[in-house]
Order: sequence, then C-alpha cells, then structure tokens
Amino acid sequence: MVETARKSHPSLKIEVETTNEREVIEALAAGADRIMLDNMDDPTLRGMVQLIAGRAETEASGNMNAARIRALADSGLDFVSVGAITHSAPVFDFSMLIE
Repeated sequence: MVETARKSHPSLKIEVETTNEREVIEALAAGADRIMLDNMDDPTLRGMVQLIAGRAETEASGNMNAARIRALADSGLDFVSVGAITHSAPVFDFSMLIE
C-alpha cells in the first residue's frame, strides 16, 4: 500500500498506523515516512520508538493525556495525537441559511 500511495502522490508523506511490533516492522520495510503507534502501553511504545530508531517519524496515539505525554517526553517520540481534544468538544448546531 505504501508503494502504491507513493506512486500516486510522490510529494506527500505516507503515514502507517500500527498496533504491534510486526506492523511496525512491516511499515519500516515498506518505507513509511511516519509510523503511528496506536493504543500501545508505555513500555511497548518506548520499545517501538527504539526499534524505529529515527528511520521514520513516530507518532503516539490512543489514550493520550497530559500526564501520559509528560511520562513519555523523553522517549524520542516526534508527535502525539490527542483525540480527547475533539472527542470532548461541545456540539454547536447552527445553519448558514440566509433569506
């Protein structure tokens, strides 16, 4: 999939979402630019960052919060996704109909 995406859009970075070590290894072999480490516990996440070793950008996602980000600050992660920012946003229903 990475190869197909790269051929279709050579100027875009390709990110691959992974949930375990096997998927991380596959993403590295495929040449992903960024690897999302999704829903991994802290020790696993740290291990995957070490495995990747700068060969791709890294992004942590899933159950991230301020305390967890602080705990992982020295792990070498490049990016952190925090879904709670949008999951907990209140809804405002409005219309742009103008008469």
